[in-house]
Amino acid sequence: MAKQSYGETSNASINIISEGTSIKGDINASGDTRIDGELVGNITSKGKLVVGPKGKITGEIRCNNVEVSGLIKGKVNSTELLIMKASSKIEGDIIAGKLSVEPGAVFTGSCAMGGSGASLSNEKEKTLYNSKS
Repeated sequence: MAKQSYGETSNASINIISEGTSIKGDINASGDTRIDGELVGNITSKGKLVVGPKGKITGEIRCNNVEVSGLIKGKVNSTELLIMKASSKIEGDIIAGKLSVEPGAVFTGSCAMGGSGASLSNEKEKTLYNSKS
């Protein structure tokens, strides 16, 4: 049996919120989602969430994998992998199985890492600031 890489789902559905689109409300998805527009609300997905460079989310995120190039204001819970690209900015708490941060990414909040049971209440809290070099 072939090993799945981060973000792959057995379901081929991909949801795209294009640049220039604004949504107010919650999104629940079983497949992958890409946000290039603006979402004011919460998003829950069993797949991968990609926030494009012009994407903006204000609300809570609960996904298996998250890749951020844009802006997130709110709590991010990624059970597997959270990738912060150089252009990303997160203002809020992070809970992630694994965390990848590129130089230039900006994060303000608390971070808890570890297994899928990680939470801010039972893990050592860390405050990270601007990681620009």
